[in-house]
Amino acid sequence: MIRIENQFRKLVEVVKIAAKKVAKVGVKKEKGYLYFIDKKGNVARAKMSRGKNKKGKAKQDVVAKCGVKKEKGYLYFIDKDGDVSRAAMARR
Repeated sequence: MIRIENQFRKLVEVVKIAAKKVAKVGVKKEKGYLYFIDKKGNVARAKMSRGKNKKGKAKQDVVAKCGVKKEKGYLYFIDKDGDVSRAAMARR
């Protein structure tokens, strides 16, 4: 378990170095929600399922409309500042 945590931390450090901000949104994150970029390029969130409540699909709420155009070969995510960033994917 400790080995996996160390590998994850190293990966996060690499992403921080290689990540580029795409859009400044400034989303404030709440506990219990998963934040992501939807198909239209907007910042959305969904309630995380915990315990036995794993039935069906969670409802998505659009938090901020930014309309980011996604390019192939990049991973898009919400960074710690609440902005949309991207990092090149390591494909094998």
